[in-house]
Amino acid sequence: MKKGKERADVVVVGAGIVGICAAVSLAEAGRKVVVVDRTGICEETSSGNAAALAFTDILPMAHKGMGRQVPKWLADPLGPLAIPPAYLPKLTPWLIRFVMAGRPGRYEASLTAQASMMKLAEREWNGLFDRSGSRAMLREYGSLELYESEAEFTASLPGWAARERFGVAFRHLDRDELADYQPGLSPAFVRGTFVPEWKNVADPMLLGKALWAYAETMGARFVHGRVAAVQPSLAGVAAMLEGGIKLEAGRAVVAAGAWSHFLARGLGDRIPLETERGYNTTLPSSAFDVRRQLVFPNHGFVITPLATGLRIGGAVELGGLDRPPNYARSRAMLEKAKRFLPGLEPAGGREWMGYRPSLPDSLPVIGRSRASGNVVYAFGHGHLGLTQAAATGRLVRDLLLNRPAAVPLVPFSPQRF
Repeated sequence: MKKGKERADVVVVGAGIVGICAAVSLAEAGRKVVVVDRTGICEETSSGNAAALAFTDILPMAHKGMGRQVPKWLADPLGPLAIPPAYLPKLTPWLIRFVMAGRPGRYEASLTAQASMMKLAEREWNGLFDRSGSRAMLREYGSLELYESEAEFTASLPGWAARERFGVAFRHLDRDELADYQPGLSPAFVRGTFVPEWKNVADPMLLGKALWAYAETMGARFVHGRVAAVQPSLAGVAAMLEGGIKLEAGRAVVAAGAWSHFLARGLGDRIPLETERGYNTTLPSSAFDVRRQLVFPNHGFVITPLATGLRIGGAVELGGLDRPPNYARSRAMLEKAKRFLPGLEPAGGREWMGYRPSLPDSLPVIGRSRASGNVVYAFGHGHLGLTQAAATGRLVRDLLLNRPAAVPLVPFSPQRF
C-alpha cells in the first residue's frame, strides 16, 4: 500500500483471535472495519496455543497454594516456571503485583470477575460458531487432569471447591477409572479429575482464519503493517504505521497482544503487562490416540488432540519479548509426555514458541484509554485469549457503540493499576 490515508469506522490493531473477534462483532453491527497486523490473520500467538475453550478455568494464576509450588518449579530450569536471572530485575515490579493479587480479598474479586467473563464467553462463542458457520470446528470431549500422588490430588481440592461455588461441573476419578477416559496412560497416575464442560477447537489458527473469512463477507479489510502509535485525531483516531501510512478512523481497538502496552503507554496508560513465553511441539496425529485434552497440573503442560496434529505444550517462561527461544523447554515437555503416554511416537514434531500477554491479577484489560474515549483496549488475557475472545469482542463492540456492558467492566479497567 502506498503512503496516504485510509478511512474506516474502526481500526483494530492486531489480528490475533481477540482482534478478529472484535472485528467480527463490529462488522456484524454494520461498522466498516480495518484490521492491521505485522504478519497476518492469527499467525503468531493465536496460531500455536493449546486450542482450549477453557470456560471452567476460572482460578487466577495467583491462586491459593501456588506459593508452595513456585520454589520447586524455579529450581528446575526446564520446569513449569522459569525466570532467566538477567530478566529478574525488570520483572520484580510485576512479581510484587502478582503476589498482592493472591491475597484473599483480591483473589476473591478476581475469581468472581473471571467467572462472570467465562459465562459470557461460552454464550458468545456458541452464537459466533453458528453465525460464522464454524461449529464443525468445536470439540466437546471434556478434559482430564492427572495426578501422580494422593498428596498432589489433595492439594488440588481447594481449587475444585472454588470452581464448584461457581457452578463448574467435574468428577474425581480413582486409578481404575482413568483408562475409561484415556487408554494407555502411565500407571504412575493414581487419581484424575474429569471436566465435562471443557471444550477445544480443531485448530486455533484455522478457526481464526474461518472467522476472518466471515468478517470479510461483511466488508472487513486487512492491512499488512506494523503500528507504531495510536493517536487521537480530528477524525477520531489515527493509527500511524511504520513507513508513513496513516489509517484514520472514528475509533480504534488495541488488541496487539504482548505488544499492546507499548501503544497504551503512548496514550497515557502505564499497564503492567508481562510476557509469558509458552512452548510446544506438535506431533503428527498418529503419534498417540489421545481422546481429550490431558492436563498435567504438577508439570504445567497439556496434551491436545487437534485436527492437524497432537500438540504438547504449555509452561511459563517470564522472559520478555527479546530473548531468543529456548526450545529445550519444548523438548523437556516432550520427554515427560513420552513417560506419561508409553508408546507415544515422538518423531516428526514441529517446535514453536509464542508470547502470552499477562497481567498480575489474571484479568484482561477491556476499557477506554485515558487519552481518548474513542480508543478501547482489549489485551492481557494470558492463557485465556482464545477462551475469552468472543466475549471480549462483544464487550468492545458495546463500549464503542455506547451500549450497556454484558458484565461489570470495573474489574477489567485499564486504570485499575
